Amino acid sequence: MTTEDAVTDAPRRRRGRELEHALLEAAWAELADAGLARLTMESVAVRARTGVAVLYRRWPNKEDLVVDAIRHYLETHPVTIPDTGNLREDLRVLLTDSSDTRAELITLVGAIFAGLHDSTGLTPAGIRHELLGRNRLGRSNIVFERAHERGEIDLDRIPREILTVPFDLIRHEIFMTLEPVAPERIATIVDDIFWPLAERYSRGG
Repeated sequence: MTTEDAVTDAPRRRRGRELEHALLEAAWAELADAGLARLTMESVAVRARTGVAVLYRRWPNKEDLVVDAIRHYLETHPVTIPDTGNLREDLRVLLTDSSDTRAELITLVGAIFAGLHDSTGLTPAGIRHELLGRNRLGRSNIVFERAHERGEIDLDRIPREILTVPFDLIRHEIFMTLEPVAPERIATIVDDIFWPLAERYSRGG
């Protein structure tokens, strides 16, 4: 092998955001494969092809690493936000896409939450607050902001708890069945549960 080949084959040193991205990707992969109980800082370091000290410089324990790994996954795998021009249809599309693409994720994260509660005392609500902050709706809030601009709902009047109802019910269905939610159930959640509540707070209501 020539000197030039040796240089080409040598691993490139990762720094900054590139390194952090690689560490969080490795942590998520280890979570998916091994679960929270068997995940260790050492196993993540091996998967990331780095030293364990690199991890400890950023996260004091595996629980903090896991929360950041979940946040990183959500940020790098966002659900597509629809724009059909109609809130009810936007919600049907969004909930269907979320159910189809996130059922496995929600099931996995549910198991992770249980382990994190045992080791940190954080409830699922507390962990969600760590992930999303005060905005429980995350990027999904975009569909409501567009509906507000179209005059379909009044975000100044409608309680935030009502806006979260469709997503809370979808998560519950997935937790209970461990499967994507059926289209007819999504239609019921949007048309028969959410929409009558939202209409009570419409601008003409």
